Amino acid sequence: MGKKHKHDTTPTQQPDMEQQQQPQSSKRKKTKPINVKIETLNPTPDKSLPIIGYFSSGYDPHNKKRKTEVKVMKHVKRSNRMQVVVSCNNGDNDNDDDNEVKFVGTNYSGEAAAQQVCSYSLGVLDKETGLLKILPIECNKIFRLEPRFGDEVDPADEISKVDEAEEKKEKTFQFSTKKSEQTAKKEKALRANRDPDAQADLNSKMADAKVNAKALEVSAATTSSARNIPPHDLSATIPQQAYPLEKIILKGEWRYLLDIAEILQEGKSITPESYPVFVCNRIHKIDEVKDEEAKESLACIYSYINHLIKFKDKHSMDGFSSAKHHKLPNILTQKFNDMFANAESKRLADDKRDLLISYVLVLTLFVDNFKTEFSDIAKDLRMSTGALRPHFEFLGCKFTRENNITLATLPAPLKFPEVRVRRRR
Repeated sequence: MGKKHKHDTTPTQQPDMEQQQQPQSSKRKKTKPINVKIETLNPTPDKSLPIIGYFSSGYDPHNKKRKTEVKVMKHVKRSNRMQVVVSCNNGDNDNDDDNEVKFVGTNYSGEAAAQQVCSYSLGVLDKETGLLKILPIECNKIFRLEPRFGDEVDPADEISKVDEAEEKKEKTFQFSTKKSEQTAKKEKALRANRDPDAQADLNSKMADAKVNAKALEVSAATTSSARNIPPHDLSATIPQQAYPLEKIILKGEWRYLLDIAEILQEGKSITPESYPVFVCNRIHKIDEVKDEEAKESLACIYSYINHLIKFKDKHSMDGFSSAKHHKLPNILTQKFNDMFANAESKRLADDKRDLLISYVLVLTLFVDNFKTEFSDIAKDLRMSTGALRPHFEFLGCKFTRENNITLATLPAPLKFPEVRVRRRR
C-alpha cells in the first residue's frame, strides 16, 4: 500500500509544479538594449584620477544608523604615499572614541605593496544622454580598507614616520663626531645652493635633447676609445646634449631599473648598505620632481649608477665583498661584460675601468644638473677626490668653488684637454 500511495501522488503533483513555474517565467522583465556612446578619459595634470576604496570586512557604509566620515591624507614630502581613513560610529556614541571604528587603507603597505598585474577602469553611464564615460584607475589609487579600533595607533602617526626619521638623522649629526658634522654641513650647503627648478624640468630637458648623429659617429670613432669616455656630441650647445642619455641607457634597459622606484613606492628607505652613498645623499631629489615620469627616470639613473659601481666592485679586490650578493639584471650583465670585462682576468683592465668610471661620472652630472660635488661618488668608487679630478677633466669638465666646496661642471660645447705624451730622454 505504501508503494501504491507513493506512485499515485507523483502524477498529481507534477502538473501543479508546472503551473506554478509558468507564471514566474512570464513575470520576468525583458531587458531592452541601450545604444550608448563610449568616451574614454585620459588622465591630465589638472585632473586627478579617482580613488577607489573597498571594505574587506563587508562593512556597509550606507547604513543609516552609523555616521561615516572619509579623509584622504597625503605625505607632505612623498606625495605618492597616501592613506584613506573612513571613520564610523553609532549615532548615540559620537563622543566615545573607544567605540569608534576606523577603516584604514594605504597605497604603500600590505596588499598595495605587492606586484600589480592588472589594470582597472571605472565606467559611469548617464541614461539620459546615453553617454558612458570610462576612467582609468591607477593601481596605487585602490585602497583595501582594514578595520582598526580606538585603542590602536592613529593612522595619521604612520604617515609621519619619514619626518621622524629626518629629525632623528639631524640629531644624530648634531651629537656625532666632527667628521659627521662636516658631512652634514656640506650636504646642507649643497641643498641650499642647488637650483630648485633644475629637477622640475629634468624630464623635459631629457626629452628635448636632440642628437647630432653625424657628429656623434665622428666623435665616437676618433676620441671615445682613446679617452675612455661614453658616446658624446662635440657639436652640442647645451650640456644635456653633450652626452646623450639614450646612448648610455638604452631603450630596452629602462624597465629593468625600477628597483629604487619600487622600494620608495613601498615606503621603505634607501640605505648605504645596499646603495652608493651618492645615491643615498640625493634620493630626496626624487620627491622634488613634480612630473611622475621624470621621477621614474631619475630613480632609474640612480639604479644604473648602482649597477655600474657594483660591477666594478665585483671585479676588484677591495670591493668584492660589497657586491657579492648584488643581483645584476641579465641584460646589463651581458652589456657590462662586453664593454668592461677582461677575458684574461677577473679584474678589470685599466682602460676598461676608466671607461666604467666615465659612465658613472656622466650620470652623476645628469643627476646634479651638470654641476656636482664629487666627494661621495669618490668614496663609492674607492678613490680619492684628487684621483677623480683627471677623469672629470677628460670628460671636458671644469672646476669651480662655491661656499668652500669644489664642484665639477660640464660646459658646452665640449672641449677636451690635450693628451700629453711624455718624451723619452
